Amino acid sequence: MVQIDRLIHEPVRLRVLTLLSGVKEAEFSFILKVLQLTNGNLSVHTRKLEEAGYISATKAFFDRVPRTTFSITRRGRKALEDYWGALDDIRAARGV
Repeated sequence: MVQIDRLIHEPVRLRVLTLLSGVKEAEFSFILKVLQLTNGNLSVHTRKLEEAGYISATKAFFDRVPRTTFSITRRGRKALEDYWGALDDIRAARGV
């Protein structure tokens, strides 16, 4: 049986990783608006992805305003690629 990464399988985390896979980096506020999430919801999910090593966070100040930027790591990119591959394997096996 094909194993899928349960951490990525959660819809919000999948959306975050998919968004980050298409850009060099993205600010917290941008991800928040694009995915239409609450601050708390996005914070919880990005923390889990960061703890897994799938994304990295950079915290800085811009005109005294805190700014958090996220980017997908190599490990995260590989995990996302493996996730999509596992889904393809599941789809391919449906006719068996």
